[in-house]
Amino acid sequence: MTCAGDVDDPFPVDDCLFAETFSLDSVYSLFGQELKIRQLFGANLGVAAPVWEAALHLCRYFEERSVDLRGKRIIELGAGTGVVGILAARLGAAVTLTDLPLALPQLQANVSANTPSSGWPSPPPTVLPLSWGEDHMNFPSDWDLVLCADIIYLPETYPLLVETLSHLGKNGAVVYLSSKMRREHGTPIFYEEFLSSKFNVDLVHRDDKQNINIYRASLRTDQ
Repeated sequence: MTCAGDVDDPFPVDDCLFAETFSLDSVYSLFGQELKIRQLFGANLGVAAPVWEAALHLCRYFEERSVDLRGKRIIELGAGTGVVGILAARLGAAVTLTDLPLALPQLQANVSANTPSSGWPSPPPTVLPLSWGEDHMNFPSDWDLVLCADIIYLPETYPLLVETLSHLGKNGAVVYLSSKMRREHGTPIFYEEFLSSKFNVDLVHRDDKQNINIYRASLRTDQ
């Protein structure tokens, strides 16, 4: 099947990318773990279907810096296929994976497919719906890490995302955000104006070839 447009764009020019329902099973070797991820493409899932390159960059960033995730309380926003959060859970973190309700069956299926034969080293990952700016107050604020991979592409959601991150991070959580820097979708503006209005934001990794940035952020104490 051939589609026009940039497959790295969350809104391809030719929407035939999601016109048919089909699945793609891929295996990723990350941080010493082998993850089996099913990507279920269909009109309903849209951008939640693929494993975006920014998600793999965040996984590799943690691996390259030997980040110890054992025992960490982690929540992932817009988890999509769940590859980042599932990796963290396989490495011993207590993980909550969140996305819009339509994406949850794919998330839960990938969690089940990646259950270690010896069982999860920490509590099994939890899969829950979360709509930014709407039901975020139903979630606690006692996280160690908040993870976000390629979720910055709809300008109308930017204030809602900052509101949600402010709640989740108010007790000192560190937020990691990995993004394809799509100027046409205002991604740089999110970091330069929206996130920096309430958070201390540091660029910790830049891939010029892929145009992907990874940021580390923490809520400012004056908020």
